Amino acid sequence: MTGDVKRVVLAYSGGLDTSVILRWLQEVYACEVITFTADLGQGEEVEPARHKAQLMGIRPEHIFIEDLRETFVKDFVFPMFRANAIYEGTYLLGTSIARPLIGKRLIEIANEVGADAVSHGATGKGNDQVRFELACYALNPGIRVIAPWREWDLNSRTRLLAWAEERQIPIKRDKGGEPPYSTDANLLHISYEGKALEDPWVEPDEEMFTRSVSPEAAPDKPTYVEIAFERGDPVAVDGQALSPAALLTRLNELGGANGVGRADIVENRFVGMKSRGVYETPGGTVLYAAHRAMESITLDRNAGHLKDSLMPRYAELIYNGFWFDPEREALQALIDKTQENVSGTVRLKLYKGSVTVVGRKSPVSLYSTAHVTFEADTVYDQRDAQGFIKLNALRLRLGAHLRGR
Repeated sequence: MTGDVKRVVLAYSGGLDTSVILRWLQEVYACEVITFTADLGQGEEVEPARHKAQLMGIRPEHIFIEDLRETFVKDFVFPMFRANAIYEGTYLLGTSIARPLIGKRLIEIANEVGADAVSHGATGKGNDQVRFELACYALNPGIRVIAPWREWDLNSRTRLLAWAEERQIPIKRDKGGEPPYSTDANLLHISYEGKALEDPWVEPDEEMFTRSVSPEAAPDKPTYVEIAFERGDPVAVDGQALSPAALLTRLNELGGANGVGRADIVENRFVGMKSRGVYETPGGTVLYAAHRAMESITLDRNAGHLKDSLMPRYAELIYNGFWFDPEREALQALIDKTQENVSGTVRLKLYKGSVTVVGRKSPVSLYSTAHVTFEADTVYDQRDAQGFIKLNALRLRLGAHLRGR
């Protein structure tokens, strides 16, 4: 079976797992490896991955490094935020939403270079294997996927490290000399798993965090920020028009400086087990609050309630890897229809880990001061409410009569 693969495209970060996989593919499959590294705003230089791949024998023309930050935010993050998607009430889906884009580019590069297969570094215990492969199969049903964690006998982090050291593969270590937490980072978030975090009773070490100050260390003076929206998407911060990636970067800076966006979660993985992860999503947390506030004055009540009722299903589809699923696309069409008038500006206060909406305005607002005022008005007859209440109470009164009889 291994001899059937002549050329494989590897999703390559340059970290421990994918560096071991690169060498393993060369040794076990004896095939030509093409590496693909996506810059999704992970906050680290991606060029070292090029140097590392070359050291491991990859020809320069077979090393793909692409800046996909704008595409990631515009075509994946923003559509998801139009839905206000949150998985299990707490997770803003930072890792989940990046996988379909990486899978899409894996297939496109495989088609371009005539590869027989694609490969990834996701383990056989996690969600990412599902997300990568569902995306790949949706876009190329006949592609072969090589998932080394499901094939090799390097079944622990300890054995992986030993294998890497035997072959003199460089290993990044933390300040204490230990391999770092298992992390995934992009412009939307960074996640931490493994090591001490495997015990859900253990509090995360403050030194672990990289994108936010602790709420206790945040400034004593609040930061105010205004976010402008057009058709459900943010387009400006404090009056400055920004591209999608630049806008999210700015919100990350503001949120992180005020201790916003940390979440310690035990989530239900698609494969069935529970997993503890710690996340930093500063800009996404600010954006989520702002978008809901924008909808509160521009979105019709029943349209909003319908959208909210569908959100858990939409979030679950993304979490489980079904971005290219017809159901997700159908839901997206409905969601995008609701966003046609979600335009205006929201003002928020960021203070010691909290995000508070303190103002919202829109040229297409459905909020009518004339109707809600406590002062005298000429647009609403309060006597109309009597018939409204009686009609809505009719079935309740009939039921009460029946029970009384």
